[in-house]
Order: sequence, then structure tokens, then C-alpha cells
Amino acid sequence: MTNFISIFPLSVVVYPGEQLNLHVFEPRYKQLIMECIAENKPFGIPAVVEKKLMEYGTLVQIEKVEKIYDNKEMDIVTRGLSVFRVLEYVGDIPDKLYGGAIVNYPENNESGNARLLKEVLHGVRELHAILQVHKTFKKEDTRLTAYDLAHHAGLSLEEEYELLHLFFESQRLEYLKRHLHKVIPMMAEMEKLKERVKLNGHFRNLSADDL
Repeated sequence: MTNFISIFPLSVVVYPGEQLNLHVFEPRYKQLIMECIAENKPFGIPAVVEKKLMEYGTLVQIEKVEKIYDNKEMDIVTRGLSVFRVLEYVGDIPDKLYGGAIVNYPENNESGNARLLKEVLHGVRELHAILQVHKTFKKEDTRLTAYDLAHHAGLSLEEEYELLHLFFESQRLEYLKRHLHKVIPMMAEMEKLKERVKLNGHFRNLSADDL
């Protein structure tokens, strides 16, 4: 399916199913959001990476207007719907301050692999233990997806974007698995280094084993 959507470019990657809270303050996007609310229509968030408007983004639906300020700025709650690919950006729309895009929606295979999901989830929790952060997920472990875990795996914005345009769940999980296998040993070594630095200058009870 191909259609025209209003767009709100941001330096974030949004995944289908993800909740994204936004504070809307620019006049063009206040106009966009007010129209989306009035017409109950979604809008697109194409990713901006290194100040470049990218080819892929996510269609989102406004779920709730949390607050409207006196100056018409807004706090809104949105939810990711589906990944789109931009066919053409449209910068000027008559009577609109914002832009749009002609997009299509690549087929997205969501069938996962239970063993692979378990490995990735174990890796995410191992990473969190190293970093001493505590995260909980709102779903049961067996119902989690790569989209649920991606923002919790220590990916850079560029890596999050790469994952956005992988259209098989098994590919996304493999991507996260490879990333975690690379980053966990590095983070573990950094934690050891921090401990060694902390010990420097402290009184220590050392032995040369009677040599």
C-alpha cells in the first residue's frame, strides 16, 4: 500500500508497538498534531541520523493528549504502528507549515524464534547487571520481541536505525545477539578496569606467596 502521510522528523528511532512521549513546541508540529487529533489520523516519524533525513521511519498514532499549555505547546503519548519507507519527500504542502511524504509499508515478518529470543533476553539482562541498571518489561518473556528489547541493548542511534529496516524477526534477533556478544565482554572489561582504578592508592594486604 502507498499513501501520503504528514511527517514529524526526529533524531530517534521508533519501533512498532513502542510508546513514545513527545513535547510538541514548534508551530509547524503543533499544527500537525492538532490536525491529527481532529481527524484521528496517524503521522510519520522518519528517523534523522547525523542530521540526515533517512529513508525509513515509523507511523505512529496519538493515544493521549497529556497536557495542553497556555501557549498551545502539548505533551502527547503516541504508539508506533508500522515501519514505512519514504518514496518521496514533499516539503511544501498548501496551507501547511509542515511537510509530508509519499510512503509504502514493507511486509514485516513477525514470526520469531523462541531459542534466539531467550538468548537475546539473557544477554540484555547480563548487560544490565554489568551496568548495574534495573529494567522490567511489561510483557511476559515469551511474548517479547526484538522491538521490545532494542532500546535496552545499548545500540547506537545508527544501529537502532539498521534494525528498523530488517523485516524478519529472526534477523532482528540475530542482529541483537551479535551486538550483545560484542559489547558484553567490552563492558565487563571496563567494569574490571574501574575496580582496578578504585583500588589504586588504597592500603592492600598483599602477599608474594613466601617467595
